[in-house]
Amino acid sequence: MASDGNDDSKRLRSSNQAHRPIYSPDSPGFDGASGLLFEQAMGQTRMAVCLTDPNQKDDPIVFCNEAFQQLTGYRSDEIVGRNCRFLQGPDTDQSQVAKIRDAIRAEEVVVVELLNYRKDGTTFWNTLHLGPIYDENGALKYFFGSQWDVTDIHQSRADERHAKAMAREVSHRLKNVFAVIGGIVNITGRSMNARDVARKINERVQALGRSYEPTLDEAVLGTIHVGQAIRAVLAPYDPENDRFVFTGNGIRTEPNAISAIGLTLHEMATNATKYGALSQAGGTIEVSWAHEKDKFARNSLVIQWIERGGPRVTEAPGMTGTGFDIARTLLGHSRGVLETEWEPEGLNARILIPITHG
Repeated sequence: MASDGNDDSKRLRSSNQAHRPIYSPDSPGFDGASGLLFEQAMGQTRMAVCLTDPNQKDDPIVFCNEAFQQLTGYRSDEIVGRNCRFLQGPDTDQSQVAKIRDAIRAEEVVVVELLNYRKDGTTFWNTLHLGPIYDENGALKYFFGSQWDVTDIHQSRADERHAKAMAREVSHRLKNVFAVIGGIVNITGRSMNARDVARKINERVQALGRSYEPTLDEAVLGTIHVGQAIRAVLAPYDPENDRFVFTGNGIRTEPNAISAIGLTLHEMATNATKYGALSQAGGTIEVSWAHEKDKFARNSLVIQWIERGGPRVTEAPGMTGTGFDIARTLLGHSRGVLETEWEPEGLNARILIPITHG
């Protein structure tokens, strides 16, 4: 691990426990140790266990426990005397098999993941831990193998990869949809001599696209990263990256809330550009987000918007217009609200959206 200046390499170091023998010829025994105790212990463990004898031709299995038989579907008399390769099949990764051969040759511990085959032909993913066992004189006696069925983990990984691939495809298509909508709006605006209206519509469409785009790949998790969406929506209003102050952690919320959040922030930023903190040099806006109980005792996502440094406010202007009407409508669909309070220094607003999880 590369150091980042804090010398983490001294604190974070692998023990290599999985890649060294647990027992060596110098290890002390214990009172009452016997083969009978070993067989009882191995018979009761839920982990599939076997021993092979490298001193016999082809290193055959000489012991397997009940868990090994249940995992593979073979009876003990069908297992003992055979090399472990009988569990391999056409789709077993031979590079992993080569690691096993190398470890046996060097009398080293190895941990690999293999696709193995049961007696009935079904497959399972097997995490195999293989290591040498020595007798009291230091001579190699057996190889110990423990197997763990990790098929569910592999399936989860495959499902996640598939979901992410689908999300990327949806993201690509969504970009195309927004581009098509923008083209239709522009053509319609020109044909109806309403270019200004078309421009305003396209600005809102683009704001929706920006709110989804940076986090759509993560939508497979059921929630979307709030901070990434907020920053993406507001980035065009801060080209020098010095007008917004963001405060928040890595909280997430439901994807269906992002459209309402994105469009509302777009309207507030547009208003600030024309009349508020972004209309004057030095004006800033602090945007923070958190999960908390709102005034209705609901578990909610709360986004705070505080403007400073704009024109001094002497009376509360009305936040009306098509854009805010659209934003409030979308918030309403999510049972959310927009609260506004005008202070002399500028607008102080809160977006509240109830959430189920995040």
